Order: sequence, then structure tokens, then C-alpha cells
Amino acid sequence: MARALQGPLTRALIVENPHASLDTHLRQMGVEVTRVSETPADPAALVALLQRHRSQVIFKRSRVEVSREVIESCPELFAVQLCSIGDDSVDKPACADHGVLVFNDPVSNGRSVVELAIGHLIGLSRRLYETDTETRGGHWGKNNVERYEVRGKVLGVLGLGNIGRATARAAQLMGMEIRFFDSREVARQVGAELGWAAAGSMEELFRSVDALSVHVSAQDAGGATNAGLLPRDLLMQLGADRPEGSPRLFLNLSRGFLYEPADLLAAIEARAIRRAAVDVYPQEPAGGESWLNPYRDEPRVAVTPHIGASTQEAQPRIAARVAQTFSAFSRFGSIRDCVFSPRAQLGLADDVRGGGALLAVAHATTRGTKRAIDDAIYTAGASNLSSVHRDFAALGLAYDLALIDRPLTDAQLAGLASEAARETQDPNAIRSIRQIALR
Repeated sequence: MARALQGPLTRALIVENPHASLDTHLRQMGVEVTRVSETPADPAALVALLQRHRSQVIFKRSRVEVSREVIESCPELFAVQLCSIGDDSVDKPACADHGVLVFNDPVSNGRSVVELAIGHLIGLSRRLYETDTETRGGHWGKNNVERYEVRGKVLGVLGLGNIGRATARAAQLMGMEIRFFDSREVARQVGAELGWAAAGSMEELFRSVDALSVHVSAQDAGGATNAGLLPRDLLMQLGADRPEGSPRLFLNLSRGFLYEPADLLAAIEARAIRRAAVDVYPQEPAGGESWLNPYRDEPRVAVTPHIGASTQEAQPRIAARVAQTFSAFSRFGSIRDCVFSPRAQLGLADDVRGGGALLAVAHATTRGTKRAIDDAIYTAGASNLSSVHRDFAALGLAYDLALIDRPLTDAQLAGLASEAARETQDPNAIRSIRQIALR
């Protein structure tokens, strides 16, 4: 049965403690906000919260899992808003199957992550982390052994998204030469336009640089997982074609499951990688839980507890942006930062004059579904004044937003779903439908 709602989204659940200003932004929109300080322990606990508060949207960071069980158990849920970039904690196919849209924030934490990466580049190049520990212990190790300037060194950037590009720009301003690898054609074109050298493969990138910074997503451009993307034999090749005096630095501030910690430790032990900085891990604890650091005995690996975006400046920016993303979706059915197609923007909010309602329908890509929607609007005696459409083909989902001259009744909306099911022979042709009256 399709999810259906008349009006904007008015009930929000907030977990994982995004910035408190988010609550203020939402309440100013008239949203009833429930913030839970304790992280739900499992899907059942999250389902209980969503059902108890009849939540229509959940705001979360990167840890709490939104599984198929959660989606199927909470029919009033219409959106998942991530207060982060990473979307691997959400079952996207399950959301698509039920017309639940998933949004993230790909821009607001960028500056904070870039500054941490640049800080690590300098800290590792000068051996600051080890030297601090030694000096506190009473050792006066004033020397230039394996201490380098970054100027003149080659930085490899794996993944040329927003943060990868910004990291490259900052490093270039410090006099570093930039090489990159990205499997996406658009990213390669952007890199070329910026004057950076594209490596033909990850192996070529690793071998040809003095330092490598990883900035990849949880999935590749085709939707396949990037888990295990960096095997031991690849890590062992860092800087192999550079002079013996290369610092051979490795930074991972993106995803913890790209390699096994044991493989990075093996590369460190073999001195294929001289020093590394890690902010993300295959297993990360919830707040307050004890944790076994896989690099605890290796001083050449600098470790931080996933704080790339944890700055006083980034968190309020994230709160403001996700609130704006939610407001546009709730009030006008508009889409931006949808993880189903990251660059997609869709909306009619700029010109809804003369319209009676906005009709937002998430539906299957089954042939005939779009026609069934248009026919249902016509049969109801309404006129489609303007509309936009987007296919998320990899997930078998499409999204239609139509400006119609008058609202449809509940019975007419139900008839729309029934007609689409009859026309396509797909009982799940319409996944969710929401009508927002404009007057």
C-alpha cells in the first residue's frame, strides 16, 4: 500500500545529537521535534521511537542504521535526512521500494575535513605526533631525520569529489604537485581543467606520489560497495616510483572499510608507508562505549575518533543546510542532495502562482506508471499546470512533482494509486504520494 499524506511533514525525530540549532530551525517551520539523546541500540529500538512519535522524517548522523525492517515498520516515514555526507547507514533500496527519500549534506563539513587533512599532511611530514610523545617523555630528539617540507612533494588524491578537490587546492597553494584518480568521467574532466594530472589507475596513483589522501564514497559510481577497495598489495606500492627520500604518507578521512587495519599496519612495518593518519575505522563505537584501537601499538599511525566534521563551525552549518533541504521538500516537494542521484535538483517552488496544490509522487519506473498518474489527474477534473520528473533508474524509482490547479480528494489520490497498479500490473507502482495545498 502506498504511503500517503496531505500536507507538509510536521513530525521529526532527531537522533545521534546533531547540532542543537537544528531543533530551532525546525520549530520555526512549525515542526514538532523529538530529540533523543541516547542512541537507539538496534533497529527495534529505532522502530519503537518512530512509531511512538509517528515521525515523518528522521534526522541522523552516520551511525544509526535505517534498515529495511525500520522502513517497513514505519509507514508514516517519508524522508531520512542525514546530517553528514556518508549514506551507507541507510538501506537505500528499501527506502526506494517504499517511496522514502534520503537526503544528505555533501558540502557543509568540507572545510573542516580539508583543514584536518592539511594538518595531518604537515604533522606527518614533520613527525610531530611521535616527537610530541618522545619530548614529553624526556627525550631531546632535535634532528631532521625523516622530517620534510610539503612544498615540492606530489600529493595523490583518491576521489575528486567536493572534499577531494578542496584538499587538492589547499595542498597546491602550499606548493604541492597534484595527481588524482577518479573513475567518473566528469571528475576526470574537472581535474584536467584544474591542471592536475590524472592517473590511469589506482596502482599508478599510489606508485607515483609522496603522499596520498583518500576521499571516496561508500559506493562507486555504479552503486557497488567500495569495501575492500584498497588491498594490502596496493598499500604496499605507495611511493614506489618516487625517490627513496619520499615521505610516503597515507591519509584516510573518508571510509573505515576500504582496507583492513592489519594491511595498513603491514605496509607501515614494511616501510612502504612511512606514516599514516586515520580518522575512520571498520568498527566504530557509539558514544560512551569502550573501543579497541587497532593501531594502539603503532606510533607511526596518528589516530583521531572520526572528528573530520566535528568543529564548532561545521556543525551549525550542517544544521542550517539540512533544515533548508527538509523545508523545501516538506513545503514544496523539491529535491536537492538526494543520495539516490547526488547532483539531481528538482522543484517547482520558484513559480507556483495560480496553482492549487503540489502533487509529489514517488513511483516505480515500470512502463505506464507516469501515464497513469497523468490520466488520474485528468480524470479527477484537475489540470496539470507544470511538472518535473526524475528517474533514479539504479533503484527502480522515479519522482514526479506536478503543480495542479486544485487539490485532489483522498478518494481521488487513492484512485491514482489503484489506476497505476492496474495499468502496470504492479501493485507497488506508486510507492508514496503527498499533496501539498497552496491555498
